[in-house]
Amino acid sequence: MSGCQGCSNHFNPVLEGDDGALKRALYKSMGHTDEQLRKPVIAVVNSYTNATAGHVNLNELTEKVLKGIADAGGVGMVFGTIAPCDGIAEGHLGMRYVLAAREVITASIEVMMRAHRFDGMVMLGSCDKIVPAMLMAAARLDVPAILVNGGPMYPAQYKGKHWDGNIVTEAIGWKKRGQITEAEFRHIEDIAEPGPGSCTMYGTANTMCCLAEALGMSLPGSAVIPATHPERRTVAEQSGQTIVDLVRNGITARQIITPASIRNAMAFLLATGGSTNAILHLQAIHDEAELGPLPLSAFDELSHQVPLLAALYPASEHDMIDFWEAGGVPAVEHELQSLYDLNTLTVCGQTKAELLAAGKPTARPAVVHPLDNPVRQEAGVAVLHGNISPLGCVVKPAAVPENLMQFSGPAVVFSSEQESIDAIMSGQIKPGSALVLRYEGPRGGPGMPEMYKPMKSLEGMGLSDTCALITDGRFSGSNRGLFVGHISPEAVDGGPLALIENGDPIAIDIPARTLTLQVDPAILAQRKHTWQPVQKEVPRGFLRLYRDRAASAALGAVLNNEQA
Repeated sequence: MSGCQGCSNHFNPVLEGDDGALKRALYKSMGHTDEQLRKPVIAVVNSYTNATAGHVNLNELTEKVLKGIADAGGVGMVFGTIAPCDGIAEGHLGMRYVLAAREVITASIEVMMRAHRFDGMVMLGSCDKIVPAMLMAAARLDVPAILVNGGPMYPAQYKGKHWDGNIVTEAIGWKKRGQITEAEFRHIEDIAEPGPGSCTMYGTANTMCCLAEALGMSLPGSAVIPATHPERRTVAEQSGQTIVDLVRNGITARQIITPASIRNAMAFLLATGGSTNAILHLQAIHDEAELGPLPLSAFDELSHQVPLLAALYPASEHDMIDFWEAGGVPAVEHELQSLYDLNTLTVCGQTKAELLAAGKPTARPAVVHPLDNPVRQEAGVAVLHGNISPLGCVVKPAAVPENLMQFSGPAVVFSSEQESIDAIMSGQIKPGSALVLRYEGPRGGPGMPEMYKPMKSLEGMGLSDTCALITDGRFSGSNRGLFVGHISPEAVDGGPLALIENGDPIAIDIPARTLTLQVDPAILAQRKHTWQPVQKEVPRGFLRLYRDRAASAALGAVLNNEQA
């Protein structure tokens, strides 16, 4: 029978009746049938690219998702979005676009979803800003949605030790110090990234994939299945089936992304010492779900209740494959039950209570510790306050050497990331220094780039066990050492960070949660009187828009929708 007889379809009303005829005709031009157009129409948001290691396997997973959708009685329609790689963007102008890209990805999904009025969506992504952007889009649109990630990479092996790709950056320092030859350096480059997947440390990519599962937006147990493991394809197919159930049952993203589920995700982040970037992203997801601001104080309050249960690379030798073998997200959540809200809903239709009732402790207690015997009583991520950062800033105690939990040292001030790298690599930095990298925030950077390379340079030059680095920029989840980021207000807005001068004493006390500039307030007032901001030029285009409308890092560095 042709013409679809009005295509009686309570799933996608824009395809109904005479008004839907042209739309149906357009879909039919691509081979979709009347029968398919009566079914739930599911968007499959595929961020595949062969330019990003964590996304190169997503076409294969997309096919599995489409099969699952079809088997469950839906029809899948694929569209794409961008997926920049932080590793390739780092160290040049491109890094200034990466956080801003989060807003582009969210908006691109919103535009396509609203234009086509799809009934639900499966989102495929793996890497740093793509996963949070997809969760932001789900929260913004409030449609049935599920996230499928591509899985972590297997580690490199070098001299009997597992590494992720960041061994290359450290090896630059080794070569500079004469510890390895040029030939050995090239060998390290060749073996550093052994296959597809998100980088095998607990950086932003894998942190956000784990938090998607903790939120309830991915199938339980799926976050850290390796990219090349057959189970990864099974999960993709199951996710395709699950989205059809979500559509039929009317379960939308905001029924899953709630204040309680976000608090669960916060607890998971703190218990595992995940990337500090995750704070920005949880704030942004909270905002997109129209739950209002998620203040840094909420993380601070929770950090005093949640100990560190799993220290993962780079905070320990345990990489993401170790974490998968130890039980992954469910193993940590099993230990966190007393701190969780167990009534939160998940995409599989069960509550956390129902899921965790069937769970069991980890088989590798050296990787995932029990709640009564944590790695540290100190949470893996913490928020500091003080006269340098009145609105708060972020530190990762899980990655801080014990001897640097309390630190004091003289400031060495830089107004850009590259200035600091040049000073470190030329041997100008003395042990015990407090490097101050400013004008690298959301508006001052602009784009709030990662200060990944300065920290890796300190490590390569043998300074990471004695020096601190504080900034209004961000850090990579692969960094280790004493680093404090997201300092707010940022320097370009006249925050106290802008007033620090070389030699000023700086004190950091992680147990006390303080970051202090030990300079007389009267002197700071005099400096403020003569202060002029550093303005950085950027190419014409989206980054200028982001610079003009970006909110403070203390509010997630989202695009400010309240401006006229």
